[in-house]
Amino acid sequence: MSAAGTTPQRQEEDEPEILSGVFDGRTTGTSIAVLIRNTDQRSGDYSDIRDKYRPGHADYTFDARYGFRDYRGGGRSSARETTARVAAGAIAKKLIAAEFGGQVLGYVKQVGTVCASIPRPESVTLKDVEFLADGSPNLIRCPDHTVVPQMIALIDEVRRETDSIGGISEIVATQIPAGLGEPVFDKLKADLGKALFSLPAVLGVEYGNGFGCATLRGSENNDLFTATRGDDGVTATITTRSNRHGGMLGGISSGMPIVLRAAIKPTSSLAREQETVTRDGQPTTIRTRGRHDPCLLPRFVPMGEAMVAIVLADHWLRWKSARLGQRS
Repeated sequence: MSAAGTTPQRQEEDEPEILSGVFDGRTTGTSIAVLIRNTDQRSGDYSDIRDKYRPGHADYTFDARYGFRDYRGGGRSSARETTARVAAGAIAKKLIAAEFGGQVLGYVKQVGTVCASIPRPESVTLKDVEFLADGSPNLIRCPDHTVVPQMIALIDEVRRETDSIGGISEIVATQIPAGLGEPVFDKLKADLGKALFSLPAVLGVEYGNGFGCATLRGSENNDLFTATRGDDGVTATITTRSNRHGGMLGGISSGMPIVLRAAIKPTSSLAREQETVTRDGQPTTIRTRGRHDPCLLPRFVPMGEAMVAIVLADHWLRWKSARLGQRS
């Protein structure tokens, strides 16, 4: 089985350079500045789109908003912009791990019509995501290794046809304490949804049972509460027997694993010819040049993880601040 279609078209070896905020391996309390230079850019690949609008891209909407755009790529709408978010997410992951043992792990759940079977998302490990059973790299980042060959075959197929394919990424946050989130305007689910929707290529976000709840009755959808007693026989730990609510009730974390899914659209940049128009409305055609992946899912995983970790860290700091305020 060939993995050619899954290999990233850009081999970016960019190294982050920390300019401030860290000394001797510790944060100093000041703003952390990280510079990531793009050493593998080819601006010439975009010369043909100077006056053309690429289907599926933000070329037209940026022109409509600003009256001007940098055509050498996607600018602020490019996934390149998310490198800074992943850097911030690495810090957020360290914070939530140190504060309450929280962990965030994402993976590819579906590519096209090929869907993984993952009965217990909270049981997936980083090793499952990054490596196959034989120890080789898991280029798809799907923990259900039985469907990886099918996903690879599908991506290879669309690549040969100068096309692309979308899919779904699932992101799971575990060991999240109950009580994070605000009751109305800053619900945890709303902030997580906004964070994921702020990423390029995301067209849908759901959590828990998501749209699956539309066909269920309340008796089928409700998660029943249960309690376990501690060694003292008095202290109770409240949980639910199932997790159709995805770890959030009323926009506040319940203590159960937070399970989110993001629908990722097919890569918009295609090497095949497509119809479009120029800035002055003249019909034309376009064939996008450059190095573009036929499937965005494997690259999306660290981006999605980062945004979830950032939101959880933010809400933890809010919760902690509120508790300290109450004590004073």
